Amino acid sequence: MTKFFKPTRNTNGKKVAFTNARVIDPESGRDEQGGLMVVDGKIADLGPSIFNDGTGDAEVLDCGGQVLCPGLLDIQVHFREPGQEYKETIESGSNAAAAGGVTTVATMPNTKPVVDDITVLAFLQKRAAETGYVNIRPYAAITKGQKGDELTEMAMLVEAGACGFTDDGLPVMNAQVMRQALTMGKALGVPIAQHAEDHNLSCGGCMNEGWVATKLGLKGIPNVSEAVIVARDILLAELTGAHYHVLHISTKEAVELVRWGKAKGINVTAEVAPHHFMLTDEAVMEYRTFSKMNPPLRAESDRRALIEGLKDGTIDAIATDHAPHDTESKRVPMDVASFGIVGLETMLSLTLELVHQGHLGLREALAAMTYKAADIIHADAGRLKKGAPADLVLIDLAQAWTVANESLASKSKNSPFDGMKLKGRATRTIVGGETVFQL
Repeated sequence: MTKFFKPTRNTNGKKVAFTNARVIDPESGRDEQGGLMVVDGKIADLGPSIFNDGTGDAEVLDCGGQVLCPGLLDIQVHFREPGQEYKETIESGSNAAAAGGVTTVATMPNTKPVVDDITVLAFLQKRAAETGYVNIRPYAAITKGQKGDELTEMAMLVEAGACGFTDDGLPVMNAQVMRQALTMGKALGVPIAQHAEDHNLSCGGCMNEGWVATKLGLKGIPNVSEAVIVARDILLAELTGAHYHVLHISTKEAVELVRWGKAKGINVTAEVAPHHFMLTDEAVMEYRTFSKMNPPLRAESDRRALIEGLKDGTIDAIATDHAPHDTESKRVPMDVASFGIVGLETMLSLTLELVHQGHLGLREALAAMTYKAADIIHADAGRLKKGAPADLVLIDLAQAWTVANESLASKSKNSPFDGMKLKGRATRTIVGGETVFQL
C-alpha cells in the first residue's frame, strides 16, 4: 500500500542504517553491494563493509538488494501555486515528486501572480516549508509579468533564493532583453533558461508540423521555431559568457546546435523530457489532447536525435516539464486544449526504458536525473558523499507496473502514458534522512 509521510525536518540524533543495497553513485562511478549510514539527516558513511561491526543503535532498513542512489532531481516542474491550486498545489505536486523518487524540484515561475518579485518568491518558499514533501528550488521570471520587455530585479531575487531565471511557458523574443538577462545571469552566477520558441513561426500551432498535422487538419509548429531561438541564444551566451540552459529540447536541429556550442566551449546545457524521447507526434492521433504539449511531440528522426544527444552528453539532464491541467482544460478540441502533461511519477520508469532497450547504461541514466541536473541549478544534491544531505531513493529495477492515471498522486491526471506497462520504479523516497514515500 502506497504511503506518504510528512517530513518533520527534525532529525537530531536520528540514525538510519540502509543495509543490503546495491549502492550507486553516478558521479563517482560507485556501483557495489553495501550499505549507507545516515546520521542527523546527512550521509555519515557508505560502502561495502561499513556494517561489519554491526549497526549500533541505528534504525535498520534492509533494502533487499534494491538500488540505493541519490534522490532524483526534476529541474522543470509547474506546481500552479499560487493561482491555480485546483490543478496542482505545492503539497500535491511534491507528493507526486516523492512517488517518483524525486527529492528536489525546480519550479517554474509562470504562476498567478508570476514569480517576478521577492514577495511572491517569499510566499512560495513559505508554502514549500509548510506543505512540501521534497526540496523546492524556485526559478524566478526573467521579465516582469513574463511580458518580455523589462528585466526583473534579478540580484534581489537571487539573494532571496531564486536558483535561476526563465520565462518558461513563453520565450524571451527580444534579443536585446535576452542579452541583458544573460549578462546579469553571468554576474550573479545563475543559469538563464529558455523556452525556445519563435512565436512568429509557431503562433497558432497546436502540434508538430508534419504529415500527422496535415492528416488531422491542424496547424503545426515547425522545428525551426525552436532552432532559431537556440541558435540566437547560444551566440548571445558566447558573447556574454553566461550559462544558457535549453529547457525541454525537442528537435534534432536544436541538439546539433547545442553540440556545436559545447564544442566551441560555450557554457550551454540542455534537458530533455521523457515524453519527447518516448513518443512521436503519431501519439496525437491516439491520445489526442493528452499528448498535446509545447514544445510538441516531434517526428521519429527527432526522437532518435534526442536519445543520441543523451548518449553522447550533448543533452545533460532529464526533466519532465510536469504541467498539470484539469480535465476541462484537456477534454476540448485540440486547437484550444491546454499544452502540457504530468510527468513526475513516470520520469524514472520511462528513463529506465532507455536502459532496458540498451540505449543507456544504468549509471548514465541516473546521472541525467541526479548530479548533472543538480549542477545546472547549483543544488547541493544528486551525490552520495559523506556530509551530503541524505536525499535518497530506493529503486526496484525489476518491478513491473502499469500507469493508471486515476492512481496518480498529482491533482491532475493528464498523462498520455495511461495504461502503459513499465518496468522499474521507486519504492522508497528519503528527504533529509526521513522517509516521505514508501510503496
